[in-house]
Amino acid sequence: MRTNQYGYAVHGPKKASIVNAATKPVSWRLLNASGAVVTSGRTHVQGTDAASGDHVHIADFSSVRRIGTGYTLVVGDATSHPFAIAENPYQALSKDSLGYFYDVRSGTPIEAQYAGAAYARPAGHIGVAPNKGDTDVPCLPGTCDYSLDVRGGWYDAGDQGKYVVNGALAAWQLMDSYERSRAQGDIAGLRDGLLGIPENHNGVPDVLDESRWETEFLLSMQVPAGEPLAGMVHHKVHDLAWTALPTRPDQDSQPRYLHAPSTAATLNLAAAGAQCARVWGRYDAVFAHRCLTAAKTAWKAAVAHPDVYAPSDDSVGGGAYADTDVTDEFSWAATELYATTHDRAYLSRIDTEITPAGFSWRDTGALADLTVVRLPSRFPARMVASARKRVLAVADGFVRDERSQGYPNPNLPADGAYVWGSNSVTANNALVIATAYDLTHRDSYRSAVLGRWITSSAATP
Repeated sequence: MRTNQYGYAVHGPKKASIVNAATKPVSWRLLNASGAVVTSGRTHVQGTDAASGDHVHIADFSSVRRIGTGYTLVVGDATSHPFAIAENPYQALSKDSLGYFYDVRSGTPIEAQYAGAAYARPAGHIGVAPNKGDTDVPCLPGTCDYSLDVRGGWYDAGDQGKYVVNGALAAWQLMDSYERSRAQGDIAGLRDGLLGIPENHNGVPDVLDESRWETEFLLSMQVPAGEPLAGMVHHKVHDLAWTALPTRPDQDSQPRYLHAPSTAATLNLAAAGAQCARVWGRYDAVFAHRCLTAAKTAWKAAVAHPDVYAPSDDSVGGGAYADTDVTDEFSWAATELYATTHDRAYLSRIDTEITPAGFSWRDTGALADLTVVRLPSRFPARMVASARKRVLAVADGFVRDERSQGYPNPNLPADGAYVWGSNSVTANNALVIATAYDLTHRDSYRSAVLGRWITSSAATP
């Protein structure tokens, strides 16, 4: 019995995946905490789920709208883990998920009052022994002859490196959530004081405060004026060799190096910097101007150096994050710059479209369409209409993919194999579906996002 152990929304889909070899529907019962039958029905035979190999049935009890805890689903002699039906079981999700970013900040102490005692730690990589620090980081030998202060930013998911091409996408997503909240009138998303971070209650929405922590780092990675490749952006900074796990950031004794600039990293800064200028204009004009200046400088540098690629074998001490096709980054950056400046010179460089491949740190072309439909008043009407049509078509495909699987997921790998980091594909595809809901308010899109349930192991009496 695979149910959502966290809980189902009262006004949302309520389904479960049941591993059962039967080729015909089987009976199910929904019990309340007292063991009384609330409702019953028969399963839909989904069939063999390609990714898992399980033969799966679906039980649909969406008609139940009685708030409560301790519900269980029973099929034969198998009983699910208990679960709840609640008015808004995911109300805390935005706060809880966004809280991740503070925990992985570099260059600042992580304080117990914000992160909890279990996650508190001293600042990492600020030049305090045994750290070599990020306050004066030299280039990897043979790439340049200067040093930069690149403290701050977020550590990567699996190491203590800091990477422009995935950090910029994450910063963009935080800023996009702010722009989405403004467009939809979502007061919760605009809250100052939402998160447990030092900047809360400073008059700025916390999601922007958190995005700024990474954006400041991105700005610091730009090659200074007067240097070769001025205006370009260093691809990454990390330890000379892989840091042993577990090693707390402040206890890392490895030397750290800037790795060579890349066109992909430069365009990431151009995109995130342009968006930064747009969203920060009402809160900090000086910072907004700094972001836009850096974004324009990065764009010019990328145009002058369109094929400077990060090497695929640069993976000692940190991930390579190689990308040898930056046409999508050019289009994404041009979209953000046009949305902010209305300079038509950028308009002709917007030439990518969202596809069923979705988006990722390497494939950012879809973000052009997502920005266009998020900010329709800033783009030509014909462009908006075309982007809207494409976003809805891709979202419809993701909904079909979700419905076709025994364990519903808007990510349906063509070869049936989930890649490393596949949770991000699921979340990014769900963002596309959620954008389709924003555009249409069709319940089918909302249900598809809520319908991705958490699976559990079978439980028996």
